[in-house]
Amino acid sequence: MQDIYSRGMIETQTGSRLAQHAVTALERATYRNASGVVAIHSRFAEYLAGRLGVEPERVEVIANWTHLATTEVATLEGNTRAAYGWGTETVVLHAGNMGVKQGLDSVVTAARIADRLSAPVRFVLMGDGTQRERLMRDGVGLKRLQFLAPADDSDFRAVLAAADVLLVNEKVGVSEMAVPSKLTSYFASGRPVLAAVDRRGVTAVEIDASQGGHRVEPGNAQALLDGAIFLRARPQLAADLGTHGRRYSEELLEENGAIDHWHSWLQQVASRKRRGVG
Repeated sequence: MQDIYSRGMIETQTGSRLAQHAVTALERATYRNASGVVAIHSRFAEYLAGRLGVEPERVEVIANWTHLATTEVATLEGNTRAAYGWGTETVVLHAGNMGVKQGLDSVVTAARIADRLSAPVRFVLMGDGTQRERLMRDGVGLKRLQFLAPADDSDFRAVLAAADVLLVNEKVGVSEMAVPSKLTSYFASGRPVLAAVDRRGVTAVEIDASQGGHRVEPGNAQALLDGAIFLRARPQLAADLGTHGRRYSEELLEENGAIDHWHSWLQQVASRKRRGVG
C-alpha cells in the first residue's frame, strides 16, 4: 500500500460518493485476498486492519527508502544558487508533483505577500503536474516565485542541497491518503523541512518522528511565509532540523535495511503458504 486511493478521492473531493464506495470495496477485496500486505507507514497499517478488515498478522510496515545517497548530497551545492539566480534570500523549494493534493495555490499567494512586503524569501516550484500551467499563469509577474523543470537525479540532488528550506505542502483536508515520497529525499539532503500539513495527518506524524521539520497550518499563505522567515531567523535551529532529518534517513530509510526486511518478510509469507496458513 503506497497510497490509500479511496481516502484520496474523499480528501481531494474527486469522484462521486458511489465511485468512492466502489474504490473502497475494491481496495478491501484486493488487500483481504492477498497473502500479505506491505504498508509504507504504520498509519496505513492501522487503516488496513481497522477500515478494510485485513488481519493484522498479514500486514507488515516497510518504509520506502530514499534513492539519494546521503553521503553525496552535502557536496553538491556548488554554483547551483548562482545558476538559478539565487542570492542571500531564503530559498524555499517544493520538489515534485504539482497536483491537486499539493494545494500549491497557497505558495503562489505566499510569494505575492512576500513581494508586497519585500521579504527576503524566494519560493521555488520544481517539477511537473496537472496544476503547473495554471500555477504559472497565476504567478506571472511575481518576483519571489520561480518555476523549474523536473531534474535528473544529479541535478535534483544539487538543487535540494542548494536550497535553504524544503517544502512539503498539502491541500486543506488531506491527511491520511498518502505519505509524500519527497520526504525521503528531503531528509537525506540534510536540509530543514517546512511542512504546511494537517497536524493530525500522516505527514505531520512523519515530520514529528524525524524531528526534521517545522510545521505550519496548510492553506494559510501568511503562515507559510512566516514559517520561512522563522527558519531564516534561526539558522542553528534550521541546521539542527536538517541534521535530525538526515539521521532519520540513515537509520530508518536506508536501502539495504529495507531490502533485508522485504526478504525476511517474503520468506515468512511463503512459509505460511506452504503450511496452508493464509
